[in-house]
Amino acid sequence: MATATLTIDLDALISNWRALDAQTEVKTAAVVKADGYGLGADRVARALMRAGVTKFFVAVAEEGAELRQAVGPKPEISVFAGHMSGDTDMISDMQLTPMLNSMDQIVRHFEALPAHPFGVQLDTGMNRLGLEEAEWAAVAQTVLARKPTLVMSHLACADDREHPMNPQQLATFRRLTDGITTPRSLAATGGILLGSDYHFDLTRPGVGLYGGLPFIEAAPVVALNVPVIQIRDVAKGESVGYSNTWIAPRDSRVATISAGYADGLIRAMGAGVDVFAEDAHCPVIGRVSMDLITVDITDLSETPKTVELLGQHQSVDSVADAAGTIGYEILTSLGARYYRRYKSV
Repeated sequence: MATATLTIDLDALISNWRALDAQTEVKTAAVVKADGYGLGADRVARALMRAGVTKFFVAVAEEGAELRQAVGPKPEISVFAGHMSGDTDMISDMQLTPMLNSMDQIVRHFEALPAHPFGVQLDTGMNRLGLEEAEWAAVAQTVLARKPTLVMSHLACADDREHPMNPQQLATFRRLTDGITTPRSLAATGGILLGSDYHFDLTRPGVGLYGGLPFIEAAPVVALNVPVIQIRDVAKGESVGYSNTWIAPRDSRVATISAGYADGLIRAMGAGVDVFAEDAHCPVIGRVSMDLITVDITDLSETPKTVELLGQHQSVDSVADAAGTIGYEILTSLGARYYRRYKSV
C-alpha cells in the first residue's frame, strides 16, 4: 500500500483536555472548528463528550450543522462567526448558538429568532471579530436583558506569556464586562496557561487539545507513517529531485517516500526536517514534491519499509518551524489521501 497512515490518538486528545481542564476551576469547553483541526470533528467531539465536554465551538454555521448530526441534541454548539445572512434556518433547525459580532448580527438575530439562544463577542484589541467598545456601550443593556449564554473575547498574543497585549486585553475585557451576571470567556489554550486571572467562567482550548503549542506538556495526538516506494543508490556528485537542489556529498542511499505537499506536507519545510526509521534520523533531501519526498538513508543498517514523519520523535510544531509556519497550519492541512486510523482503548 502506497498510502501513508495518519494515526489519531483519541486517548491522548482526552488526556490533553483533562490536563487543561485541571489548570482551572471553571468550565472547559472544546474548539473543534476546521474539522477538528483537520483530525475529524465527528470522532474528536464524540471522544471529548466521553470525557465530559458539553460545549463545543466551531467557526461557521455549516460546521455546526455537521457537528450536530455527529453528536446529537445534547451538547451546546457555539458559532464564532455569529449569525450571518442565510444562516437563520440552520441556526434554528440545528440548535446552534451564534456569537454575535456586530450590530447587524444583533438586529438580524433578534428579529429572526427572538427567543433563540445567542452569545456576544467583544473586540478587546485584536480588531478581528466582535463589538467595539462604543458599540457595546450602546447595546449592552438591551442585549444583556435578553440573557445571552456567554460574553467572550479573544486574546491576540496569548502564545507569548510576556507580551504586553495580554494584560491590556484583560483590562479591557474587565472594563467592558465587570458587574454583569452573564458567563464570560477570554481564554483559549494560551489564555489558560496565563493563569487564573484569564479564566473567568469558561475556557475554550483548541490547538492544545491536538498536541500543539503553546501547551508544551501536551501528549502527541497525531502520528504519520509514510511508506517507502523505492530505494536507489546515488553516486557522489549526482543530484536528487527538482532543480538539482541536493547534490550527493558522498555515495548515498536515497529512499523515496509516498507523501508530499498535496498531503499537507508543505513544500517550504524542505531539508529542514528529518524522518525517523525507529530512532534513527533520516534527513529530507531535495525538494518536497506533490506526491513524493526523498530522504537520505545512507547511515541506516537496514532498509526501512516505512518512516515516521510525525509522532513521538517530531511534533507538528517542529515540522512547522522548518516550514516557517505554525503547527495549526500543518494540522489543518493534513490531506485526505492518508489512511486514517483512530486509536482509543
